[in-house]
Amino acid sequence: MFSPGSHPNIALPHPTTGLPAALDPTLGLRGDYRRMRADYVTEQDWEGYTGAEHDLWRQLYARQVVVAKRYAADAFLTGLSRLQMPQDRVPRFDETSDRLQALTGWRIVAVPGLIPEDAFFLHLAKRQFPVTVWLRRPDEIDYLVEPDVFHDFFGHVPLLTQPVFADYLQEYGRKGQEAIQLGTTRMLTRLFWYMVEFGLIRGSDGIKAYGAGMLSSATETAFSIDSRQPHRLKFNLARVMRTDYRIDSFQQSYFVIDNFTELFEAMQQPFAPIYADLHGEDIIPASGLISSDVVLQVGQQTLA
Repeated sequence: MFSPGSHPNIALPHPTTGLPAALDPTLGLRGDYRRMRADYVTEQDWEGYTGAEHDLWRQLYARQVVVAKRYAADAFLTGLSRLQMPQDRVPRFDETSDRLQALTGWRIVAVPGLIPEDAFFLHLAKRQFPVTVWLRRPDEIDYLVEPDVFHDFFGHVPLLTQPVFADYLQEYGRKGQEAIQLGTTRMLTRLFWYMVEFGLIRGSDGIKAYGAGMLSSATETAFSIDSRQPHRLKFNLARVMRTDYRIDSFQQSYFVIDNFTELFEAMQQPFAPIYADLHGEDIIPASGLISSDVVLQVGQQTLA
């Protein structure tokens, strides 16, 4: 589950040491970085997973697939079917990569854990999705600070079977290289957070979840759809880039798209002018509303 306190699989520099978080020993992050290549890719070592870990995967999958059938977007459920994701064992990355390659040209690359943003962006630009190799402990089944193999695989990989979303994610990676040069990665990270980890989509059967942060969580998935506490706002690229987010609780605002083409088309415009326009603008609090918002639901948090 991508629970409160978790982050997307991007390691931002530690504010004190300046080192990428994944390599900063003072943070106590998990992952064996000793055997990785220069691009942070490692071996999955599927044979190294224990029987207990395969059983834990089974428990996680069984619980989340029930949640997904009720709350997830059709595109996510279709992706689950296309992947033939195993229910009773940790998936083999090589098997899934072959299926993805045939569907959308993507492959999975195994990584030790959180990786620096430049490496993350570069992998996406090459249509390679980084998936963490380690699995949480049984006592972390409901709460996890770092993304593990279940979050990355169950939450993210199904949508890589969808051509438009897969193209969007590659464009996001390409935009990442530019953002590093311009010093605007925090704005771009907000786009990943809200539209990849916690995105909602509106269809004929109402609003559904597609974000990996929600769909790998037993509790936030239902909260994002059923709760009247958070705002639900129509997607606007610049608005998302200005919006702060919470890592210690459920989200206070969710952004809603009508289809994945919206996201892909948003990536086709030059971002440098947008960054320039937003430079110096106040960050919008996670619970904030502004006059230009298209509000689908005002959260009751503002009425407390």
